Amino acid sequence: MNRRIFFTAGIVLFLGGCSLAPKYVQPESPIPASWSESTESSTADASATPVAVADIQWQDFFPDRRMQEVIELALTNNRDLRVAALNVEKAQAMYRIQRSELLPTVGAAATGSRQDLVFEGQKIAAEQYSAVLGVSAWELDLFGRVRNLKEAALQRFFGTQYARSAAQISLVAAVANTYLALAADRESLQLAQTTLKTQQDSYELIRQSREFGIASELDLRQARAQVEAARVDVAAFTGRVAVDENGLNLLAGVSVPDELLPDTLKSVQPPRDVSAGVSSEVLLRRPDILAAESRLKAMNANIGVARAAFFPRITLTAGVGTISSELSGLFESGSGTWSFMPQITLPIFTGGANRANLDAAYVDREIGVSQYEKAIQVAFREVKDSLALRTTLDEQAKAQRSLVDAVDGSFQLYDARYKAGIDGYLGVLVAQRSLYGAQQGLVNLRLARLANRVVLYKVLGGGGVRQPAKHRGDDRSAAEVEKPTEEGQR
Repeated sequence: MNRRIFFTAGIVLFLGGCSLAPKYVQPESPIPASWSESTESSTADASATPVAVADIQWQDFFPDRRMQEVIELALTNNRDLRVAALNVEKAQAMYRIQRSELLPTVGAAATGSRQDLVFEGQKIAAEQYSAVLGVSAWELDLFGRVRNLKEAALQRFFGTQYARSAAQISLVAAVANTYLALAADRESLQLAQTTLKTQQDSYELIRQSREFGIASELDLRQARAQVEAARVDVAAFTGRVAVDENGLNLLAGVSVPDELLPDTLKSVQPPRDVSAGVSSEVLLRRPDILAAESRLKAMNANIGVARAAFFPRITLTAGVGTISSELSGLFESGSGTWSFMPQITLPIFTGGANRANLDAAYVDREIGVSQYEKAIQVAFREVKDSLALRTTLDEQAKAQRSLVDAVDGSFQLYDARYKAGIDGYLGVLVAQRSLYGAQQGLVNLRLARLANRVVLYKVLGGGGVRQPAKHRGDDRSAAEVEKPTEEGQR
């Protein structure tokens, strides 16, 4: 008898390890194996490092202390990132619920009943008491249905972890870019205020010259126009600075203290320059691509669930306990009882529902493949665009610096000739406008260069992801799934 029991248990355990899900094969990458040579900037800083960007933590990439503190505020208080972290915890709980179906549910129940019967004019009391410990409707996973449901839930959990990492990288980049934009607008505001002060001084000088009959009315009108134009720019940049501060506060989730805000773009320690390397395989480490692959693995496991629906399902219900007609005799010798009720369900005719469900599972997997490939293609384009812009922005910045120097020299000459009475004020006016425009253009280009570094860091998966526990196909993998901690989220 014991041999039969062990033999039957062995068969059940063997079959319980079977799975009808197709073996997962990672789709081939739909992009070139390497970047084209023209995309890498030949003017990249000497500090560019061959270390993979995914291995560079944001604290190392953003060396500015005040910016680091603002990013820390955002990682702690940003509501979108908080929701992403809560989604991870929810997916983890759903996975644990699904995993629990692999094990029998054991419960205890105690019942008591009394029934009064009338027989031949006599009242008879019938009592029954029982206490049972048993298993209720435990499915023998002969064809891997429950295991594939668990695998799909596990991959969805991994996907939410990767999605949270992607949200964190995006948040860090958004905070950095908003911080840099605020610094640039504050520098532009200071430039506009300085220009306004200069224009007001020039206007006052021309007004006095006009009173002595030296300057013309046209010169005075032109100087007044310059003053008003400078006032317009001061008001415009004041509004932009306020909008930048509001955006930074929203990203941080709290009001950023004034001492952490930048003074000018020059006062901000620039982000580290990075290299994209040679191989485009670095994109496979991006968290959004890893999330897409996890969703694809979940869809692949769902095929096994749909296939298992064509085969029998066996559930076991069993119990052992005591039963007695008197409560005092419930646990006395000879009151034991047991029950064993296996049930088998075999699909014979389902109206084509099982076949349609299997077809839908295959279509879902093809959709997942397309979404995974599209995620890689989008990532490849983002990196290529950033690399291409880096080269042109470097060249533009150099040319803009030369332009500022040249226009400044012209302005000094026109100003000297006007004060010497050789030329009119129109030449000074044109040169001054050109100088102001060139200076503002240089600020914008410096901002664009730094923002491009931030974008390149983001699209290359900067900071990496927190790798989830590897699933080895047994219950031990569930214990390896760590619950996200506050420290890990940062």
